[in-house]
Amino acid sequence: MQISKSVSQTHKIADNLLKNLGNANLLCLYGELGAGKTTFVQGLAKSLGIKKRVISPTFVMMREYPIIANSQLLIVNFLYHIDLYRIESEKDAISLNLKELWSGSKNLVVIEWAEKIKKILPKKRIDVKFSYVSQNKRKISIIHRH
Repeated sequence: MQISKSVSQTHKIADNLLKNLGNANLLCLYGELGAGKTTFVQGLAKSLGIKKRVISPTFVMMREYPIIANSQLLIVNFLYHIDLYRIESEKDAISLNLKELWSGSKNLVVIEWAEKIKKILPKKRIDVKFSYVSQNKRKISIIHRH
């Protein structure tokens, strides 16, 4: 468990996670609205060298970011940022082809509100749990699942 007191600290935690991913390519983010999930994804994108502005895909559900220059951290070609806040059930997520995305070894898939598809998530993943502590403080727990 780590405590973040700023956007830059949340970005640093994301960067450190990238350096310790191993062969995992699925990150499942959990936490209430405003807990820091999108800020965390922005930190991942920054560390991967993505210049495009990263915003929450709440209404489109998924955004794809090509990684032009392979980062020294990972050999991935795409970052997929998925937000399942608006879905009602696993059935609503079928059209996103999530299993195909996280099965691709060249993809880094990050899912906000992953609890909405818990029945179809693979065992091998990294869960990142965000808790709102105060206005500028978040608790971030990272759990590697195998």
